[in-house]
Amino acid sequence: MFQSNKDRLLTALVIGMAAIAGSIVVIIAIFVVKESIPAMTHIGGSRFLTDESWHPADDAPRGQFNLLPILIGTVLSSMGAICVAAPLGVLSAVFCQFYAPLRVARWYRMIIELMAGVPSVVFGLWGLVVLVPIVASIHPPGQSLFTGIIILTLMILPTVVLLTDAAFSSVSHSYRQGAAALGLSRATTVLSVMIPAAWSGIVTAVLLGLVRALGETMAVVMVCGNVVRLPKGLFDPVRTLTGTIALEMGYARGDHRASLFFCGMVLLILVAVLVASIEIANRRGRHDTT
Repeated sequence: MFQSNKDRLLTALVIGMAAIAGSIVVIIAIFVVKESIPAMTHIGGSRFLTDESWHPADDAPRGQFNLLPILIGTVLSSMGAICVAAPLGVLSAVFCQFYAPLRVARWYRMIIELMAGVPSVVFGLWGLVVLVPIVASIHPPGQSLFTGIIILTLMILPTVVLLTDAAFSSVSHSYRQGAAALGLSRATTVLSVMIPAAWSGIVTAVLLGLVRALGETMAVVMVCGNVVRLPKGLFDPVRTLTGTIALEMGYARGDHRASLFFCGMVLLILVAVLVASIEIANRRGRHDTT
């Protein structure tokens, strides 16, 4: 096929930009793995699960490096948030697409988009000043796993709502016309036609929300309590992997610093698994529509 000079230039530019973006991700991953190698060689992978506590030191034999409470705190806070945000987000998108008047839906989307642009530190500040005292009045100390779940839910909700709304919008209008021709009710159309048709997009929205929850730092640091221990309930304080890196990297040296990069590597692995799950969901969605 004939290509003009402008076509060749645009093709080269697009390929170059894609290569740069991909290379940056690869370079970051290589750097994190390289910096975490001393933790794996001097400390050993088993100590991150079997040491008595998290009291790292510059010299591995003198420190304690149990990451299990931090990892569990990360998983519980993120999974708790997505378990709340997923149904709220999907139902909000259903409201926008199928129930709300056009003017109400337009304003609702604008509010959600504004909510998506709020910096995480603002959510954390609001949580610390307003939400923590309310939770503390119910069950001290206030800074807890429960508070972190609420804040993370508010932060990832726009992601789930907007991407699910886009998934519904991408479904062919013929689906709705066919459902109307069969005399299906609105609820039956949504549950039996539209949600299955947009399922891969909904799954992608939920998984991307979970990825964002895993990566949040400042808001979680401000409201979760940052105590390194296994939580016995929703109102116990926890610490996450991102919070640990943010709180300790400024003064960490030696094996302590390497162990924090090991935390970053664990986060990269979790995110990579979720991204692979998103790709699998998208491929299944494309297969089902063909």
